[in-house]
This record gives sequence, structure tokens and C-alpha cells, in this order.
Amino acid sequence: MALTRNFKQTVVERVERDPQFATALLDEAATLFLSGEPETARLILRDLVNATIGFEQLAEVTEKPSKSLHRMLSPKGNPSMDNLAAIFGAVRHWLKVAFEVHTIKAA
Repeated sequence: MALTRNFKQTVVERVERDPQFATALLDEAATLFLSGEPETARLILRDLVNATIGFEQLAEVTEKPSKSLHRMLSPKGNPSMDNLAAIFGAVRHWLKVAFEVHTIKAA
């Protein structure tokens, strides 16, 4: 049997080693939300929270229970826009990055 690594642990280690990877994950999560793929975006954001700020500190910053945040970022989660903005804002602040939005015309 081949050895496998836990995906979540791999993400944590990569974020610790390469801060630009964390920024790329945040960018990808935002892009997916805006492109109509919220399920995948929530899962990426959940992994990013686990690898950076953590759910307990996110709960303090957003003033939302940790369990609620876990549910919001689950595959079946349904966070409100206010909660989603708070989560993105907290992670963005933790990573010390700003969002820059660009639009392109659809073909």
C-alpha cells in the first residue's frame, strides 16, 4: 500500500513554508465565490482558515461561534453575505493582503 499524506496537513505545511500560497488560496476562494462555485470556495476557505487564523481566533474576530463558522464553511454551508464578508475580512487581515478586483468582459 502506498503512503499517503493528509491533505489538510499538506496545506498547513505549504502555507507555513510559502505565504504566497495562502494568498493564492484566498484569491481562488474569492474568485470561485464570484464565479458561482460556492461549494468549492467554502472548502478552500475552510482549509485556509485551518492553516492560518484557526477557527477559535476567527470566532473571536467575527464574534460568531466557532461551531457556526465550521458549519458555514462546510460543503452544505450557507453563510450570509455579512458572515462571508467577515470571514474573508479576517483572513485577509491575518494575511496582511488587500483585494484588488478586476473585471473582464464575457465572450
